Amino acid sequence: MSIAKYAELGTFLRSRRERIRPEDVGLVPGPRRRVPGLRRDEVAHLAGASADYYNELERGAGSQPSAQMLAALARALRLTDDERDHLYHLAGRPLPSPSGPTSHVHPGMSDLLIRLTSTPAQVITDLHVTLVQNPLAVALLGDHSAFTGSRASFVFRWFTEPESRALYPEQDHDSQSRAFVADLRAAAARRDAKDDEVRPMITELQRRSTEFAEKWADHEVAFRRNDRKRIVHPGLGLIEVNCLNLFSEDGRQRLLWFTPAVGTDSGDLLALLAVIGTQNLAGSTPRTDEPSW
Repeated sequence: MSIAKYAELGTFLRSRRERIRPEDVGLVPGPRRRVPGLRRDEVAHLAGASADYYNELERGAGSQPSAQMLAALARALRLTDDERDHLYHLAGRPLPSPSGPTSHVHPGMSDLLIRLTSTPAQVITDLHVTLVQNPLAVALLGDHSAFTGSRASFVFRWFTEPESRALYPEQDHDSQSRAFVADLRAAAARRDAKDDEVRPMITELQRRSTEFAEKWADHEVAFRRNDRKRIVHPGLGLIEVNCLNLFSEDGRQRLLWFTPAVGTDSGDLLALLAVIGTQNLAGSTPRTDEPSW
């Protein structure tokens, strides 16, 4: 990156930061704020970066930000699609795939997500790549932020990594598999015939999973809109929830939120989940060295 581009990047970040009120992103304003909009440390916190690193970016110094950091900044600053593209151009990075883990989350979905403070919620793509989770979703489902490449898709992990199925009771695995395949077929049909993400994914799944290949051959198709699921939490046991979906206009993203199923003790369990957070979550650290499709 040139010095001029670094300087312009810093100026652009500062201009976007100053237009956002703390309450717009779920922060408590507090008394006697000395700067308009968000403080630098608040943006850093929202983007998962250190305050020193973000300060360097606004100063027009430091190293070239990664695609992952740019995606996090775009979400933290509630950038529009055009503003997100401009951010990537200033940083000298190619625009990310519209369905990968660095995809831009629609600002409206981000706003809804921060307001869902008492229920697990997350935004995923049509290929079941998790883009952002609230703390309760991490506590309920695990942290999906470190998965990259083909493994970023939960559908891909479901059919290629047996340990991913621990999220659901074994007796529910077949119905979950059928639902995943039907949903993937619906997503694939909605995409352009020349799409370079979903077709390689389907080909790889057919090669690696006999179960997937058999179910794909059944030609079942159905978007997952409203489900009743039984989730196995490593600390709290079985939690039965309703999973509700809000789709973006193009169908590429969906906001999922989970409510306790009526007639169960799941309401008490979700309340307890909010207290214990992720302290009882088990499992290995995701590997991040696999290639993209």
